[in-house]
Amino acid sequence: MATEQQLQCEKSLSQELNNSDKQKLASENLGLVHLCANRFRGRSLEYEELYSAGCVGLMKAANAFDPTLGYKFSTYAVPVILGEIKRLFRDGGTVKVSRSLKELSVRISRLREQFIKDYGREPRVEELCEISGEQREKIVEALNVSMPPMSLTAQTDEGGNTQNEIDIPVSAPDEKIVTSMALRQALSCLEDKDRELIRLRYVKNKTQTQTASELGMTQVQVSRREKKLLLKLREMLC
Repeated sequence: MATEQQLQCEKSLSQELNNSDKQKLASENLGLVHLCANRFRGRSLEYEELYSAGCVGLMKAANAFDPTLGYKFSTYAVPVILGEIKRLFRDGGTVKVSRSLKELSVRISRLREQFIKDYGREPRVEELCEISGEQREKIVEALNVSMPPMSLTAQTDEGGNTQNEIDIPVSAPDEKIVTSMALRQALSCLEDKDRELIRLRYVKNKTQTQTASELGMTQVQVSRREKKLLLKLREMLC
């Protein structure tokens, strides 16, 4: 069931889009917002915030979409929606934290300080759960929020980067599905010959010379075209 904030986002579609066709286009594709927002679920931002940003992206996509170009609306909309959601993390500084998690972090920190004062030692997570009435997962997340952010790349005393980097978790399977979907949609925007070039190079693992032979191009032409296509795809997916 949609939350009040989600319903408000959906209502704003009709207010922001002054064209009835665009309003209908956006309303019929709200599922894309849920699909993209789910990709970032559990990353220190509440789902409502992700969904709200996704709705902004959907409205931008509906306003700018040109059906005469010949590709589907979803092909154009998904990268725009993802871009708006990613903007939440970029604009939030090092780490974006929801208000509710910040409030919980403050409360747990106070309980921890009081426990240390009363017992002269650090409390265990289970003890904080008992005192606060919160679940273990929430306690751990709240404690992590109060810790200073750590760079993924270690540095030397002189400030230079070392070769030792911190491992980060592998993306969840559903994230790979969304990424694959966005990539396929972006590829569908390319001309047939350009799409075939990408297929030969990155699906069939053909060399530039082999690709040039199949497409009736020179190796230099393939190299130059490939660079332009990769840049175009990167811009569409960011």
